Amino acid sequence: MFVLGNTRKTELIKATLTALAAYLSWIPPGYIFEGQLVQALLAMFPQAPFRNVALQCLTEIGQLQMPAEFDSHFASFYRAFTTQLVQILPPNPNVLFIQQAYETGTDEQQVFVQNLGMFYTGFFKHHIQYLETQPAEHEALLLGLNNLVAISYVSDREVLKTCLDYWNVFVADVYTTHCQTTLGAVIGSPGAAGGDGGFSFGSPGAAANGVAGPGMARKLLYIDILKRLRALMINRMAKPEEVIIVEDEGQIIRETMKDTDQLMQYRTMRETLIYLSHLDYEDTENQMLDKLRSQMGGTWSWQALNTLCWAIGSISGSMNEDQENRFLVTVIRDLLNLCEITRGKDNKAVIASNIMYVVGQYPKFLRAHWKFLKTVVNKLFEFMHETHPGVQDMACDTFLKISNKCKRKFVVLQLQEQQPFVAELLDGLTNTIQDLQPHQIHAFFEAVGLMIGAEVDANKREEYLGRLMAPPNNIWAQIIQQATVNREVLKQQDVIKSLQNVLQTNVSVCSSLGDPYLSQMVHMADTMLQLYKFYSEDVTAAISSGGVHAARSSFVKYMRSVKKSILRLIEVFVEKCENEQLLVQKFVPALMGPILGDYASSVPDAREAEVLSLFAAIIRKLKSQMEPEVPQVLQAVFEPTLAMITTNFEDYPDHRLKFFSLLHAITNHCFKCLFAMNPAQVKLLIDSIVWAFRHTERNVAETGLLLLEDLLKSFASSDFATQFHQTYYTHLVREVFAVMTDTFHTPGFKLHCKILMHLFSLVKNDQVIKAPLWDVAAKGPTAYPNNAAFVQEFVCSLLASSFPNMTPVQTQSAVAGMMAIEDKRAFKHHMRDFLVQTKAFGNAETDQLYADETAAKIAEAQARLQAIPGMVPPNQVNDDMADS
Repeated sequence: MFVLGNTRKTELIKATLTALAAYLSWIPPGYIFEGQLVQALLAMFPQAPFRNVALQCLTEIGQLQMPAEFDSHFASFYRAFTTQLVQILPPNPNVLFIQQAYETGTDEQQVFVQNLGMFYTGFFKHHIQYLETQPAEHEALLLGLNNLVAISYVSDREVLKTCLDYWNVFVADVYTTHCQTTLGAVIGSPGAAGGDGGFSFGSPGAAANGVAGPGMARKLLYIDILKRLRALMINRMAKPEEVIIVEDEGQIIRETMKDTDQLMQYRTMRETLIYLSHLDYEDTENQMLDKLRSQMGGTWSWQALNTLCWAIGSISGSMNEDQENRFLVTVIRDLLNLCEITRGKDNKAVIASNIMYVVGQYPKFLRAHWKFLKTVVNKLFEFMHETHPGVQDMACDTFLKISNKCKRKFVVLQLQEQQPFVAELLDGLTNTIQDLQPHQIHAFFEAVGLMIGAEVDANKREEYLGRLMAPPNNIWAQIIQQATVNREVLKQQDVIKSLQNVLQTNVSVCSSLGDPYLSQMVHMADTMLQLYKFYSEDVTAAISSGGVHAARSSFVKYMRSVKKSILRLIEVFVEKCENEQLLVQKFVPALMGPILGDYASSVPDAREAEVLSLFAAIIRKLKSQMEPEVPQVLQAVFEPTLAMITTNFEDYPDHRLKFFSLLHAITNHCFKCLFAMNPAQVKLLIDSIVWAFRHTERNVAETGLLLLEDLLKSFASSDFATQFHQTYYTHLVREVFAVMTDTFHTPGFKLHCKILMHLFSLVKNDQVIKAPLWDVAAKGPTAYPNNAAFVQEFVCSLLASSFPNMTPVQTQSAVAGMMAIEDKRAFKHHMRDFLVQTKAFGNAETDQLYADETAAKIAEAQARLQAIPGMVPPNQVNDDMADS
């Protein structure tokens, strides 16, 4: 204050204010409000040289959280600030005024707008509730909120993000209090006991006895603000992930890279608009339809139509069925008409992308309106011939999305139709897909597979499948026929690509159709395995002669892509097949030689990691029925794979994860097969698991820990429990403590605790481990009263040598707690306290130890959101029963 009151040097005053802003949060509140500090800052605020630094100081004051007795001080402070602001900014400026001022202003003026937005958001977050209770402050409050709405329209993304974060909190709070008031009124009203206590979000609502509750009062207070916020969300809605057609320097192109900031912005705006829609659906609908009418009136623009359609799609599920039907009939009809009358490839691409996005967000509407559904799907087929970048991709993605939600409608004979739509689709299949790229064809076939899977008549299903697969089967048969004459045909690049595309198409159909795919699998199985063997031999020969460089050549990569596709198709089929006896008796024996034998005999660089995931899937599917085959599986993959992945932490990353997933499947479902291992192989198994959970790759380490946890539980309930733990107990305790305390593996903290707690529980009695764990030959059988005493001393010694900064008393107390605690939550808290005591963890690592609690809070917040209609995107809603 001395400097501010005794100098006129501009730079000195600026430096003083900058320093003050940094220290304001530490200054006692009495000094701030009872002295002259606030008055001095408010006096400097309108002066151009000090405006921004003074506003930064005022922002710091405005977001201070203080006891309730200071509320009146904050109200006076805000009132005085609003009075001073009028000297700079006219009251209730329109949106264009702020936008133009920001775009044409100097850097200082732009910073002022940014700082003003931060002032309002910071102040309102902490003090708006008090201002709401003071009618005299309502005018200034609404003025500030209107200013913040205007600031939200500026083109700077960071400014918008700051404002959106606040609007999301503000609208959610208004919505919550409104719900509480309305629900209270329903429960308290006469006859409520006989009702269902429901809440219609679109209704105006009223409190009990005709008196407006706090929720209704807040809604009425903010009715104009909420209306302006709806306009803001509709006019500035961010692009959703599903839309891949974007504008770039005046050109419409396909998006090449996802903008994660924009996706986060979309989620925030979507959530906010759903709250706003629930608070007044009619206003939301009217604003959207008014804007759509203006677009139809001949003044449409790419940006305006995009944001409108993105907003329309974002509120899917937030309205009742009648509202949604009335609204969407108008929207879809107008968009289809606009597409028909508009000229220009770019214009049509923009409209097409918006049609596809909107219809993809409203599957419930399409299910209820067959004519609209058929029209939309036929329009998608038209878009599949449109070669503008991105349009075909969106058409195929939207077709897949609609097929997933409306599949039953396509196989049922609809009113006034000659045949089910799927039959009509299959009649024109070749023409429909003729302009699509391979990956788009795969999506298309997956969508049709979903439809065919919805057919309940097995004969019709087989007929549809045969007609669908006829084009790829013809290509397959032609290639196989040529190969019988000349095997060298299979080495031609275009032939390899054709084979891979046929296989990928089959993978898509198998994944969506499921068990009925069996007949197609039978048709292809023999030739597939012959192709696998042919390409395996060629790949192995090429790598054996050419070494590592040959493995990276395009020719070898193409051949391996066919092998990988074959393995992927078999794996998907195994997962979907419901006839386990068929798998056991025919399919699995057929795989052992061509696939498993090839893996064992191939050079390391020629081995496919997908072999490991395939046999893991087979074991998970068939469980104990695979026990006779597991020894042969282990013989083929165990030592060869370990030799590949244990030389370092970098080579063969796919093999690492899939190898431990295979071991995990064997441990869970065929554990008895491990008893056939000799001691050297068991040691190799344990060493490989330790190596896995010491890995710095999180997914490998987590797989290793899960495998170890299940292995320990299985051994604990086996006849070999004592022998196993005598050999490996102390080794495993040492290794788990090593990764728990090294700060590189904190994400595995929860599993570390579960494993240690299990190991400590085993020695609390002699029911599992029935012999001493210590070296009886060296120490004698009576060296310790029991295993618990030995383990406690062993862990104390281990921790004392690892953490010399801990006193013996601290170490002994920590270990005693580990041994005594039996509650999982309490054990985890105790271990967390122990790790903090070691002083090996900084703040960042300590945060990781609370990952479970953080995840629980996020899950709780998500559960609250999911209770609100529309918050869960329609494609994440499991409503298969509705598709009937």
